[in-house]
Amino acid sequence: MLTFHNYHQLPSLSLHHLLALSHNHMGINSNRVDHYSGSGHANQGLTATAPVTVTVSGEALRSLELHNVCLPPQKSTLQKLRHRLSEIFFPDDPLHGFKNQSRLRKLILALQFFFPIFEWAPNYSLTLLRSDVVSGLTIASLAIPQGISYAKLANLPPIIGLYSSFVPPLIYSVLGSSKHLAVGPVSIASLVMGTMLNEAVPYSEDPVLYLKLAFTATFFAGVFQATLGLLRLGFVIDFLSKATLVGFMAGAAVIVSLQQLKGLLGIVHFTTKMQIIPVLTSVIQHRNEWSWETIVMGFCFLGFLLATRHIGMRKPNLFWISAAAPLTSVILSTLLVTLFRSKLHGIATIGHLEKGLNPPSSNMLYFHGQFLGVAIKTGIITGILSLTEGIAVGRTFASLNDYQVDGNKEMIAIGVMNMAGSCTSCYVTTGSFSRSAVNANAGAKTVVSNIIMASTVLVTLLFLMPLFHYTPNLILAAIIITAVIGLMDYQSTIRLWKVDKLDFVACLCSFFGVLFISVPIGLAIAVGVSVFKILLHVTRPNTGVLGNIPGTHIYQNVNRYREARRVPSFVILGVESPIYFANSTYLQERIMRWIREEEEWLTSNNGSSLKCVIIDMTAVTGIDTSGLAMVKELKKMLEKRSLQLVLANPGGSVMEKLHNSEILESFGLEGVYLTVDEAVADISSAWKV
Repeated sequence: MLTFHNYHQLPSLSLHHLLALSHNHMGINSNRVDHYSGSGHANQGLTATAPVTVTVSGEALRSLELHNVCLPPQKSTLQKLRHRLSEIFFPDDPLHGFKNQSRLRKLILALQFFFPIFEWAPNYSLTLLRSDVVSGLTIASLAIPQGISYAKLANLPPIIGLYSSFVPPLIYSVLGSSKHLAVGPVSIASLVMGTMLNEAVPYSEDPVLYLKLAFTATFFAGVFQATLGLLRLGFVIDFLSKATLVGFMAGAAVIVSLQQLKGLLGIVHFTTKMQIIPVLTSVIQHRNEWSWETIVMGFCFLGFLLATRHIGMRKPNLFWISAAAPLTSVILSTLLVTLFRSKLHGIATIGHLEKGLNPPSSNMLYFHGQFLGVAIKTGIITGILSLTEGIAVGRTFASLNDYQVDGNKEMIAIGVMNMAGSCTSCYVTTGSFSRSAVNANAGAKTVVSNIIMASTVLVTLLFLMPLFHYTPNLILAAIIITAVIGLMDYQSTIRLWKVDKLDFVACLCSFFGVLFISVPIGLAIAVGVSVFKILLHVTRPNTGVLGNIPGTHIYQNVNRYREARRVPSFVILGVESPIYFANSTYLQERIMRWIREEEEWLTSNNGSSLKCVIIDMTAVTGIDTSGLAMVKELKKMLEKRSLQLVLANPGGSVMEKLHNSEILESFGLEGVYLTVDEAVADISSAWKV
């Protein structure tokens, strides 16, 4: 039985032709579903646009079937644009739950969509509250000392760190969708803000202007983050690849740790630069300022904090030890300095901190003047970094606890809390990995743990601030070093070397860029390397020669699968990327080189002459006008060499553009096939006829 399916109209075929074709097809070494496209031999016979079955008596015949290579359904330009925008901005179809609902139900769903607190609050119970109180108090014990420490890292007054641990968590608890994200200041954003602002306006020279720029940068960070979420442009932060982030954070961790030598050694006059060479030079040049009391106490507490961190990592059920260690260290060090301050006069302390709630700072936002550009740039960079960390942390703990986090909602929540924070004396905040890990291990069930933490910070702000007067700076340095050590992920670096050498190079570039140039330039290098990698993959896509795996209809790369066999008289090439203006010239040159190398291989191995070039377009997801011109030019070049060009399995959008550009007509009936196997079988049978 011979069955024909074709997008084109079939030519007239005589019964003799069909019988000859059938007998010749019996010799093909594969049980394939094959495609025949007539060559124009036309006696009187069959002409069809629908499947035609011809039963031929005599010897047993095999089925020869040609599958359609269809065009996609017709759509208007507006329909295509709507579909494309939907795929770009709404891949998760966030409004699917609103379908077929009453108006009241839609209103409730809308409130739950924009304010997740309305989703979990009606089902909240005392059992959940007990778990959240324990976890909230636990992360508060970590957030208070870290908040003070990270504010110092950003060259801000320590009290700003506590303010930033009060208002933002409350806002996130209303808007956030992660149950385990613990919100507050983080080391990387604090470091970047402190570095960028200090280069423009050192805090020691103009503290008021510095504060204005810090709050303004926080405001612009929030605007940027919320805008990304509202416009569903979260893919922007994906330009910071995993490899570049590993290198950037490791470099930043090294710089931050070295900067803390000022506090651990008791140095008074220390460099404000953030490169490794100036920092180490400053440490050595000011060794006459080293204080032995500070060194002894500082490294003792650093050892204690590192030991408790190691215990918490090795035995997760003892997480509370590492969680309570920073606050315990603050209390013990403060007691020691208070009791022996007459003998420990060489140890620097935090000093006086004002009691009270966050003062309003909307009047300090800086929207004009020569430093506005610095504030905007700092806000965007710290906004990207804090978004990257916050969303990554939220998704990590969501996957560990079997629930989902909406990335766009998280962007809006983080952005709004930063905008509100900029008006209440807070600087950039996001989800902290260390505090979120403690939060999850402590048994947090909902974001109420953030409310408990904020309430604890509130009590501290109202009543406990005088107790921090004699807290030594060395303990803040030890807390920061302990926190940032976790950012040096050497295991991921080793894995990058094993898996992807280009990713490893990107990691090293961002690492050394931060160490030897600067943190902002190191970040720019990280983004630049990520973009370069994308361009490299787009402009130099993978291609390869395919061969048939014996006994199957499968064609795979002959270099990857040693058992794959070349098909005589054919060269089958696979292209693994869209064909665009950026790579069309390269692909044309590379395809011609593959053909030349194949001809040389056939000559050296006494193979049959090359007659047909098949391009497997399964992985070609798109094509533009430059790509179409390349295909047309390639066909002309091969025709001059008496070679046939065939396309196998072009995608819907590719097929549509080939059709609209009228290039498809030049290929004729034997130029486009659904699979490589059908192309090989049908063309081989046509040659035999």
